[in-house]
Amino acid sequence: MFRRIGRFAVHRPWLTIAGWIVAAVALTMLAPGLKSTTDETEFLPSHYESVQAGKLQESAFPQTEQPSAIAVFQRGDGGKLTQADRNDVIRITKALDDKHHKGIAKVVTTPQAVSPNGEIALANVIAVDRNSQDQTVPDAVKDLRSDAKPLLKDTQLSMGITGQAATSLDAKESSGDTDAMIMSATLLLIIILLLAIFRSPLIALLPVLIIGVAFSVAMSLIGIVAHAGGLKADTTIAPILIVVLFGVGTDYILFLLFRYREELRGGEQPKNALVGAVTRVGETIASAAGAVIVAFVALLLSTMGMMRAMGPSLAIAVAVALVAALTLVPAVFSLLGTKAFWPSKSWQKKPRNRFADGLGRAVAHRPGVIAAGSAVVLAALAVGTFSFKPEFDTDSQLPQKLESVQAMKDLQRGFSAGQSDPAMIYVESRNGTALRAGDLDAYKAKLEKVDGVGSAALTSTSPDKSVAQYTVVLKYRPTEDKAIELAGGPLRDAAHAAAPEGARAVVGGTSAVLSDVEKAVDHDYKVVFPVAGLAIMIILGLLLRSLVAPLYLMAAVALGFGATLGATVWLFQDAQHKPGLLFMLPVVVYLFVVAIGTDYNILMVARLREEVRRGVPAREAIRTAVSRSAPTISSAAVILAGTFGVLMLADNSMLQQMGFAVAFGILLTAFVMAMLLVPTVTSLLGHKAWWPGHQDAPRATEQPSPGDAPLEEARH
Repeated sequence: MFRRIGRFAVHRPWLTIAGWIVAAVALTMLAPGLKSTTDETEFLPSHYESVQAGKLQESAFPQTEQPSAIAVFQRGDGGKLTQADRNDVIRITKALDDKHHKGIAKVVTTPQAVSPNGEIALANVIAVDRNSQDQTVPDAVKDLRSDAKPLLKDTQLSMGITGQAATSLDAKESSGDTDAMIMSATLLLIIILLLAIFRSPLIALLPVLIIGVAFSVAMSLIGIVAHAGGLKADTTIAPILIVVLFGVGTDYILFLLFRYREELRGGEQPKNALVGAVTRVGETIASAAGAVIVAFVALLLSTMGMMRAMGPSLAIAVAVALVAALTLVPAVFSLLGTKAFWPSKSWQKKPRNRFADGLGRAVAHRPGVIAAGSAVVLAALAVGTFSFKPEFDTDSQLPQKLESVQAMKDLQRGFSAGQSDPAMIYVESRNGTALRAGDLDAYKAKLEKVDGVGSAALTSTSPDKSVAQYTVVLKYRPTEDKAIELAGGPLRDAAHAAAPEGARAVVGGTSAVLSDVEKAVDHDYKVVFPVAGLAIMIILGLLLRSLVAPLYLMAAVALGFGATLGATVWLFQDAQHKPGLLFMLPVVVYLFVVAIGTDYNILMVARLREEVRRGVPAREAIRTAVSRSAPTISSAAVILAGTFGVLMLADNSMLQQMGFAVAFGILLTAFVMAMLLVPTVTSLLGHKAWWPGHQDAPRATEQPSPGDAPLEEARH
């Protein structure tokens, strides 16, 4: 099959290239834009209590006015507000309200909206539609900030806007800068590394251009699938898509180009060499991509909408990269021939690679020692995994310089930290009868006794008196770990236990949502991990026709996963004395390191299988496989790790943690597992590694690899 694909692309290059260009243009014109959401409840299924609370609020209190943002006023000198300052707050608030910004129902304050210490005053920004997840309200917040500047000019006041809409605006603008920076840094890194590897400006630029076309196709397809399936992408999906597509795409192109160059050195003509390269590594690339795709598709089993949206998006990107590597790349290089390597002449002769040759000899002659040493290093790093603590404080991941972050800190100088986003408790009569006033007052008093609750207030009852709404202000920030633990634990327990007879209580709000997200993540650990691992093992078994090899390959990668997470915990959590790390980090590391990192194991074992099937003695096969594969694997790993490492340049600590973890894990997979642990374990197992197949049996039809003449001499 892969020979036919290669022959078509190589011998019909213009048709292949035209097909890609037409697809890119047509899909870009037809595809809808990628949606996004900042509403955590949209990431959870309906059986979670916080989602039920949100639905009850929508049905019983459709007109409830919950501020989408809060304007925080204070004196420039940090002192107490004078009466003149308070009058200015009222005047400025009214002037902002008179602007009638789209999406904003009103901007309102009261004389009582002043902190007990007299230093902070608040004004609530009420949205027309509190459930709207479009960009209308954040855009209005941006306009409010701009409109407030001349109003503050002749006063002693300063103003900052915080709250959900303001945080959404700041996160998006910060992410926009990050996306551009990541894209630029990724492209520059790939070009520099390819130039250093091949010493050819054409090869340095062509993969970037090819992946650029593939990126356009992938983003359009993702938009179509997201629109058809109602998927919503998280705000972090764009930078992740960039590094995945450019990193993985470059890897697959390198797999092909290294084999193409090897075929040329064996005396093949350029077109035949390209067809041969696609034939020999096509199955390897397809299997590697398949492992990544099924791992990402496994995210559809997640209970979190964010992960379910990320999975198909990344799977589509990898699938497009695979098709581009097997069709568009051969087509482009068939037109250029050996001119693609200009001005370098290195493709004409086999270079002396002391590192790869020395590594091949060491692995072949000391397999036991190297296998044990590699395993000890990985196990030692994996110890750090046991101290991992998930962090659900999403606001703490944002750059501290953002206005919404600073305004929140100012608010906390005068009010309870939960003032900006209180917990919401709803008490509903089970039989639809009216709730008694005495029971509602007693319920409020019981809520206020819960440790960590700043205040509780009965804010509204439904027209038929069957549902009551309570606003509970916590002493902690809504996304802080203490608030999440309180809302999902003691507060929820107390709310349920204290509910009047014949009524039920549900707890909602941001803190309760994040508590349910924590439960969803625990579920995903137990479901997504095993399914993704099993799917990858099946692909490995089909590729290698073996039941034994997939077992130790996955065991090695699992050890690499532990080492990666452990090293990240030590660096970002323990060394920096942080309370925890991004709660999604284990899932991200598992999928990227286990799935993408398996590429290198597949490449190594596939080359080893190719050598032993040619009748090469076991040790010589190990030496040849390592020495021939090491340059490809090391080059691909450095580029892929570099593209993920670019995420560490972002201000967002979530992206920094993700960037380091995946980059470090890929390097571990390439240089420790693929080059050391996997070939040595394969060597130690011998024939058993291929059971029950006969992959180590020589095949009469198997042709020698180009450039392998010295091996025959070595055996004599």
